[in-house]
Amino acid sequence: MASSDVHVRICEQEILKYDLEIKALIQDITECTGPQSKLTELNAEVKKSFHNLRLRIQDLEQMALEQDKESDKQAMISQVEGHRKQMLRKMTKEGLAQTTSDITENLMSISRMMAQQVQQSEETMTSLATSSRTIQETNDEFKTMTGTIQLGRKLITKYNRRELTDKLLIFLALALFLATVLYILKKRLFPFL
Repeated sequence: MASSDVHVRICEQEILKYDLEIKALIQDITECTGPQSKLTELNAEVKKSFHNLRLRIQDLEQMALEQDKESDKQAMISQVEGHRKQMLRKMTKEGLAQTTSDITENLMSISRMMAQQVQQSEETMTSLATSSRTIQETNDEFKTMTGTIQLGRKLITKYNRRELTDKLLIFLALALFLATVLYILKKRLFPFL
């Protein structure tokens, strides 16, 4: 019976140890701001501690069933039930921690996606600004070319008019020259006329 009491105490101490480990790990999970890998690691440690706690509670239940005195058996079984209820409450906390971990992972993923979208938007804005600047420069150049073309058209029209005027003047000068030559010839060849 004495060795049985020692085993029961050792089992209860291990249950207490795993219980404290689980509480500490859950606290670490709630305070964790680190990367997703750290949350996953903490979550795996919580699952491992829960598994060990479950095994210890089963060992304690087995020891309770092996007790000779009915009062000791009932006391230990009520202890086992108390430990199971605590474990269920902690599993709910672990579930919440897992959910928190999943939500944190999703938020981090969304944050990364939003950062990528912002980066793409910045690149698009830069590209649009460059394109807009190029279009504005092209438009300015087009306006300059339009002014130059209009000036060229005016000059060509002016030169065409001047060419016509020059041809007319040359024709009149030639006619005057020929008239002068004919007059001189008439006076020299036919002085009597």
